[in-house]
Amino acid sequence: MNQLPIVEVLPQLQAALSASQIIIEAPPGAGKSTWLPLWLLKQQGIAGRIIMLEPRRLAARSIAQYLASQLGESPGGQVGYRMRGEQKVGQHTRLEIVTEGVLTRMLQADPELSGVSLLIFDEFHERSLQADLALAFALECQALREDLTLMIMSATLEGLALTELLPEAVSISSAGRSFAVELSYQPRNQHTRLDEAMGRAILMALTTHSGSALAFLPGEREIKSLLTWLSDKTDSNVELRPLYGRLSLAEQQAAIAPAANGRRKVVLATNVAETSLTIDGISIVVDSGLERRAEFEPQSGMTRLYSRQIGQASATQRAGRAGRLQLGHCVRLWSQEQQARLAPKRPAEIEQSDLSSFVLECAAWGAPPEQLSLLTPPPAPLLAAAHHQLAALGLLAEGKITTLGQRVWQLGCEPWLGQLLLSAQAWQQQGHQGALADGVYLVALLEEGRWGAGPLSGQILARQGALKASARRWFSRLQAAESSPSGQYIGVLLANAKPDWVGLLRPQSGRQARYGLAGGLSADLPQDSPLQGKTMLAIAALGRNDLGVFIQAAEPVTLSQLQQTLPQRFAHRDQLHWDADANRVRAEQQWCFGQLILQRKPLQKISPEQKAQCLLTEVQRRGWSALPLDETAQQYWLRLQLAGQKLADNGFAECDENTWLTQAEHWLLPYLTGLGRWDELARLNWRDIFKSRLDWSQQQLLDTLLPSAVTLATGSRARIRYRANEDPILPVRLQEMLGQACGPELAYGRVPLVLELLSPARRPLQITRDLAAFWAGSYQDVKKEMRGRYPKHHWPDDPAQTAPTRHTKRHIKH
Repeated sequence: MNQLPIVEVLPQLQAALSASQIIIEAPPGAGKSTWLPLWLLKQQGIAGRIIMLEPRRLAARSIAQYLASQLGESPGGQVGYRMRGEQKVGQHTRLEIVTEGVLTRMLQADPELSGVSLLIFDEFHERSLQADLALAFALECQALREDLTLMIMSATLEGLALTELLPEAVSISSAGRSFAVELSYQPRNQHTRLDEAMGRAILMALTTHSGSALAFLPGEREIKSLLTWLSDKTDSNVELRPLYGRLSLAEQQAAIAPAANGRRKVVLATNVAETSLTIDGISIVVDSGLERRAEFEPQSGMTRLYSRQIGQASATQRAGRAGRLQLGHCVRLWSQEQQARLAPKRPAEIEQSDLSSFVLECAAWGAPPEQLSLLTPPPAPLLAAAHHQLAALGLLAEGKITTLGQRVWQLGCEPWLGQLLLSAQAWQQQGHQGALADGVYLVALLEEGRWGAGPLSGQILARQGALKASARRWFSRLQAAESSPSGQYIGVLLANAKPDWVGLLRPQSGRQARYGLAGGLSADLPQDSPLQGKTMLAIAALGRNDLGVFIQAAEPVTLSQLQQTLPQRFAHRDQLHWDADANRVRAEQQWCFGQLILQRKPLQKISPEQKAQCLLTEVQRRGWSALPLDETAQQYWLRLQLAGQKLADNGFAECDENTWLTQAEHWLLPYLTGLGRWDELARLNWRDIFKSRLDWSQQQLLDTLLPSAVTLATGSRARIRYRANEDPILPVRLQEMLGQACGPELAYGRVPLVLELLSPARRPLQITRDLAAFWAGSYQDVKKEMRGRYPKHHWPDDPAQTAPTRHTKRHIKH
């Protein structure tokens, strides 16, 4: 152990222990998780406890067991661990390995972390949501305690702005310890099943190289499929071991343990094995290049699991597992060209997760996310969706945590599940016998994440025995006596906790039953679902495929059940809408559950202001091109646009159609009062409406610098024709421009006029920007043709030196 690379930086680390913040960059194999914590335990300057955060439960338990064994102990002695539902700590424990949610709760319970001298964030490069949040809380904790040291350990600092978040931190970089890893690329044919491609690569690697193998797959489903594929194709001396988060402790330990003497092992793992864990005997890695990611869709409130290509950082980490203990080999099921195109790293969880639990934690802490020192600010749409969900559940009010929210937060589960449990308990206390057991068993099923296609109540009753252990934990947390579920309240409990996911069967939906959801979405029910034909569903889980959103788990519910138990979720509202057939505003009173309209009846009395607002909404929907602008209004609008482009220094703003429509409530709505039909828009004086957006001085300036017409040398008024994104045109009879070397210019000479020279009958003869060149050139051809057609008009031989006129030759002679 003394040969580990981390030992080489101990002098730097020893000196840094007096600092309040330390950043350690150490690749896998350096010893930062397996040796450094034990060294820290021996340092006299660290008088209190050491808390080390590990992102994954499997890694936390494994590291705690390893560190304790190095001291000749079992976890619970000097070294212990703590995670949700499991802990091994004792009165002599000085080093605790904890998982993320546990650390957050420790900080919430004691914002000063009394008795703790050092707080370590391990594997921080994984950028989990809870690690980001815990670090933000820890920084505020540190403001209360000058003697608390924070240590952030990461396999890489590339792409992490830690020095910006912690500008005073001491940074230490350690080398990793790894052996050379030979890389080979075997791109998978996309028509080949993943289990077959991975299986063949594993069998070839076992034949070619010695040692045990670690195969990376995106998820549990793919691992089980590959296990089936390999089961009858490997030798008897090869152990096949799955490794993913939902396995039992014994199964996880079997995957990590070394293979028996004379045997080899193939571990099929998710990215849980990417960092932290060292699996004995591994010298071969076969990498699918895929991982399962969770991405929250704020519009639907749905978290979607999907398989995506890993980033370059993950590919490097995975390959390195083959070289932790000896020379290794890594087979990648993609090409070198693809490798070069991989994203540098995976996004931080805070950028793509459901933030409802995160926001509730912040509310319980007493500070909104915007006030916390976060490495990555949460995206505004995700924050908005979280606030909407928490407010709908009654957990937040005006951004502050409510009494119910405080109780849900104390339960430590997802907010909607906590609300479901407390609602069930309240209904039970109100005399609805069986409500609490239904809620507890429903949460146990949903947390397990394994459900079938039928009604959830039936699944709970059928699997009551298997769910009992999880249910018992929730009965204990709620301080309630255990009881058996009836299934009677499953639907209404779901509807109350997920009100936006109550679905109503749409009529004439065809073979594929489609439900409108109270949140505004629609979702399809698979054709083979036992729930076919049910009018209303309370939905627990939605999925998305190439065809759209579909229902994964639900419980039938009736309208009468919802009325009896959730009257507060119903509302009457007066709704104005646009009747596309009649091209006018219509009004009706609706009885609704969310956005589900259950009953309608016409409204006779609506205010002029309501009608105007509805008409304005339709104007904004149709867009600028639908406005019935006459030529006068269109020309004024074009002048405003040109003023915004050429006269910004004179106070004219850019005129963008979309921007004006967005702001139409300020300038157009007053003129729509009393209107309710589309054809009535044509009666408006649009020119005056546009003009009203300018003050008096701007109106005068526009008429001066970009007038609708100009006065010619002959005294005639010639109207200008403005054009979009082009110089305006001045149509003028040729004789009135005689003797002129150039046409007029507008806006201090910034806007030249294009001349459209006309015949005496006002027919176009020539369009020119260079009048002098026209006189000297093509005018002679025009003169020859026009002199015979219009003999009474003046066609001089020297037009540049001839005075302009608007009269015939006869009038000129007299």
